[in-house]
Amino acid sequence: MTRVQAHPGLTIRQRRARKRSRKWFFAGLGIAAVLAISAAPLALFLADPLLTIRDPIGKADVIVVLGGDGPSRATRAAGLWQTGVAPRVLVSGDGDCYWIREAMIDQGVDRSAIAVECQSGTTWENALFSSPILKQMNVRSAVLVTSWYHSRRAIASFEAASGDIRWVSVPVEPRQPLEKIAFGPDGIQIVKEYPKTVWYAIRHFLGLESTRIPAPFPSREART
Repeated sequence: MTRVQAHPGLTIRQRRARKRSRKWFFAGLGIAAVLAISAAPLALFLADPLLTIRDPIGKADVIVVLGGDGPSRATRAAGLWQTGVAPRVLVSGDGDCYWIREAMIDQGVDRSAIAVECQSGTTWENALFSSPILKQMNVRSAVLVTSWYHSRRAIASFEAASGDIRWVSVPVEPRQPLEKIAFGPDGIQIVKEYPKTVWYAIRHFLGLESTRIPAPFPSREART
């Protein structure tokens, strides 16, 4: 009795076609890898003109400093306060808001001058959750402190959430040459900032931003 094969062998033509498809697959994979590798340096090179907003430093009602890169942002905000840029500070961001406050106090900022918003977990939440606090403070002008490559998305968020306030961007400047940044944690964050910035712009254009401000609850920093 002849045994019927469940999976008959490939013909010569089919084997050749499969071999060609494998070649094209690996060629495409190689091209994708080259593009990804080449895009990263380009993204880093263009980060300053595309992702960064720097405004002239002037007097304001408050300095708003965002959490996320605590040490450098705390130092930048403390320096601005010490030079008389603004009499008050608002620290925004769950996770390191209290740490930033204490670091600024250690650098000479009066404890009574610092307010905290410790519930936000994203840039948009920073802006949204800070809005009622800024209204209570009767703020008309504010200096925003964040990392340089985060400044465009951050300032756009705060302008959208508190459009009646005049916002000035005074970011933390790069601490290393670009070639060193590329191989550090900031290099990864810079590359990730591009899709985040595009998504925030699309979401704002379509009106998809959340406007819900939750009731106060202990920050993640306080709970640990």
